[in-house]
Amino acid sequence: MVFQLDDRLVFPDPHYGEPDGLLAVGGDLSVDRLLLAYSNGIFPWYSFRDCEEIHWYCPMRRFVIFPNEIHISHSMRTLINRGQYLVSINNDFEGVIRQCSQLRINEMGAWLGEDMIRAYTELHHQNLAASVEVWEEDAASATGHRLVGGLYGVNLGGAFFGESMFSLVPNASKLALISLAQFLEKNGGVLIDCQLETPHLRSMGGRFISYEDYMEILRNQAFK
Repeated sequence: MVFQLDDRLVFPDPHYGEPDGLLAVGGDLSVDRLLLAYSNGIFPWYSFRDCEEIHWYCPMRRFVIFPNEIHISHSMRTLINRGQYLVSINNDFEGVIRQCSQLRINEMGAWLGEDMIRAYTELHHQNLAASVEVWEEDAASATGHRLVGGLYGVNLGGAFFGESMFSLVPNASKLALISLAQFLEKNGGVLIDCQLETPHLRSMGGRFISYEDYMEILRNQAFK
């Protein structure tokens, strides 16, 4: 069942959603609505060229990475030890989200349009969304470095809800994800919500848990 949202700040019980996770349409991308959504495992995902209204999803099988379970391959350890790239956190949120958008903007079903960019940038301004950046030395740049990879997402308590990542050079997004997991593990983070399964994320330690287990972790560990 797909529910129609109105101006009220409320979501239906995710258990009543469609098998693919589609739960509701409508509403807005205000900070308050996004916080309510993410705190219940709900996220907006829709093709902004094809959909007049926002689509909200909440899959009952959650693909997640636990920070202490991040898989670092031999090749990635070699890359990290080489020190070829610099990694930062929240140094260029706008650069990361814009790169994530531009790399997919011409694809069918592209979802990271200006409305989404504005919404997550506002979350970032309120310390509710974060980015991880990967930099490569670049003598031609005014700063001496070029943004070559990264990721961004919503951070609430000890949970990070990943939204998108990008790489302009091989393995940059993997390096960003490993750095995020290590940061969360050192600082009490308990969960990275990947939203959707991909071979890339599975190879790095992603696995499915039930929505019930997912919400128990959020309520009893991440949001305590």
